[in-house]
Amino acid sequence: MPKVVVNRCFGSFGLSEEAYKELGLAWDGYGYAYNEDEKRTDPKLVAVVEKLGERASGQLSNLEVVSVPDGVNWEIDNYDGQETVRERSRSW
Repeated sequence: MPKVVVNRCFGSFGLSEEAYKELGLAWDGYGYAYNEDEKRTDPKLVAVVEKLGERASGQLSNLEVVSVPDGVNWEIDNYDGQETVRERSRSW
C-alpha cells in the first residue's frame, strides 16, 4: 500500500526546518520541498513525517501520512490548502 503525505488544514503544504534537517536539505526559509504530488510518496519524506509527527509540519501545515490501497489511481485534491487523497475519475 503506497503511503502519501498530505496537509490536513487550510493553509499550504510545508515542511518545518527540523524536517528539512532530517531529510538532509538546506533550509530554504519556506519549507516547500516535496510540494508536488509525485514527491509525496517519497519513502524518505514519509519516514520523516512518521518520525517527527507534528514537528514535521511547517507554519501553515498539519501534515499526515495516509495509506492508499494498491492499484488505485489516486490524486491529491486541494481545497484552500486542505488536502485529501481521492481516486482519479475516468474520462469516457
